[in-house]
Amino acid sequence: MPGQTKTRAMVSLMVALLLSSMNTIAVWAEGPNYPPLNEYMMAQKAEVALARSAAPENVSAHATVKILTTSGYKVAAQGDNGFVCIVIRGWAAAISTTAAERDVAYDAKVRAPHCFDAVASRTVLPLQELQAKLGMEGKGPDQIAKEVQAAYAKGKLPKMEKVAFAYMFSADQNLGLGAGAWHSHMMVYTPYYENSMLGGNGPDSRLPMVINGGTQFAVTVIPVDGGLAVKAR
Repeated sequence: MPGQTKTRAMVSLMVALLLSSMNTIAVWAEGPNYPPLNEYMMAQKAEVALARSAAPENVSAHATVKILTTSGYKVAAQGDNGFVCIVIRGWAAAISTTAAERDVAYDAKVRAPHCFDAVASRTVLPLQELQAKLGMEGKGPDQIAKEVQAAYAKGKLPKMEKVAFAYMFSADQNLGLGAGAWHSHMMVYTPYYENSMLGGNGPDSRLPMVINGGTQFAVTVIPVDGGLAVKAR
């Protein structure tokens, strides 16, 4: 059903939720399921605008913006409010729980603008950047998931320290699996929370719910009024 498809796509990118050089391109060619790397890329001006559309202007106008380049995510605009806005690609789905969701990593059309607060910028953003780096090295979703767990075990990724937030208000997001732009929402990173703590609300209820409950990647999703959606400019 369409609603279920949208929910699967949203979940795959929320849980979560990059490139090096000619050597990266050589390794990339070994990943037969991936489309050409340039399909994941965007023009800088368009990517900056899409990244800023993740949040209301009073937040995004003062946020740092990072864009995807052939050597990873790089700062395109320096902010002063502690927020970081980026456009996450499908590689973020690699740590999802089902094969269908993990395969979103191969969808080069996925564009998921996030604007992370200061805590999420310290904890969630490094996770997203690592997944993108591994994907751009040609590693498949299962291998990405294994390397993410190894990075946590070795202390190479910061632990989810406490509640953190990210805006996902963009009207131009594309979450894959045919879902397109899901309802504008807040992402609240709530490690080890369970959906039962919010009343067990369903994914199509438009009520707050917890996804990936009971794990360090648990996220409370809070839909907001559709009138708050932000168009990229």
